Amino acid sequence: LITDLMGQLTDIFGQGLSKSFYPVPQEAIGVGSAFEGWSPQVRGVVYRVLVPLSPPPGHVFRLEPDAAGMLQRNFCVRVELLCTCTREQLGEEDMLCFLHHPEEELRRKQEPSLLHTLCTGSYLDVEKTVHWFCRFVRVAWLLLPQSRHWRLMLQPSSRSCKFQLSKDKESFTAEMVFGVWQGDSDIFVGSQPTQAGVPSTTWLETYAVAEAKFFRHISRQAPQDSWHCKCLQLLTGFLMGVGFSSYALKTVVMHLLTSVPLTRWRRRDFQQRLIDILKYLRRSLETKQLHHFVVGNESFPVEISLPSGLRVAEPPNLFQHLASSADAHTKAVQDYVRLLHQ
Repeated sequence: LITDLMGQLTDIFGQGLSKSFYPVPQEAIGVGSAFEGWSPQVRGVVYRVLVPLSPPPGHVFRLEPDAAGMLQRNFCVRVELLCTCTREQLGEEDMLCFLHHPEEELRRKQEPSLLHTLCTGSYLDVEKTVHWFCRFVRVAWLLLPQSRHWRLMLQPSSRSCKFQLSKDKESFTAEMVFGVWQGDSDIFVGSQPTQAGVPSTTWLETYAVAEAKFFRHISRQAPQDSWHCKCLQLLTGFLMGVGFSSYALKTVVMHLLTSVPLTRWRRRDFQQRLIDILKYLRRSLETKQLHHFVVGNESFPVEISLPSGLRVAEPPNLFQHLASSADAHTKAVQDYVRLLHQ
């Protein structure tokens, strides 16, 4: 249902925005646990999709690193205008050139450029972009056949378009995160929610698409009765009230999937693989190191496209906070013991 809905919304976006200069949404990509096959629970799961944005005609996106060397790299998306005079002379574009036509003529004959709608200064603004798309979803929803049977309710979120669909006693939550490609790779800078205080022109590097492709890659390679997702599903189901994030457990499992042969993840191996996961997590706690799976991983599948240099970059330590705080490390050890007891 989510996949069909996103496809129809993208079609309506394309038709409705054909004469404007807003970002052009491309086909949505399912990411996160729901699309990777290991959601710990059916109730409460969020079906998350990343919607790539392309620049409108006469515009180009340029990524500018905002702060390097952090756990998650930040970028700003600079919006620049391109000269379209040549295409206009050839009759290929029914638009005026933003750079070389008088401003008065542009105001009279053409929709404003992206710089005057969803940007702050020269940079694409996350919150303005999300707010605009949420308004468009509210209107587009009425044109979809699903609106006759389902009720859509938008939920407050400044950096994603989050909504709940309900029908009778059935309901689920979907979230659209917007992203801009890094070159032609599977790494994006995204609008995903983050801690308070991050400027609205900041886009965070996201590996969600590459990780979702990794799980699909493993599913194609593994035996049909592989239980790797069930291992992750079971353990993340025990995290309620425990301080570990599901992302840390997912990272451990992804590392093990590249070191333990896929033929050893069958149902008969279930108990041993659970033990392996918990042992890996314990060693990571002892050393206070859990390396990021995508960044700096030279064994990451070559079929999944990464930006130049990302495979050989210094991998961020997901447990860096444990190395810098004795209290945080003590609590993490206690949480690990609690996880073992459960």
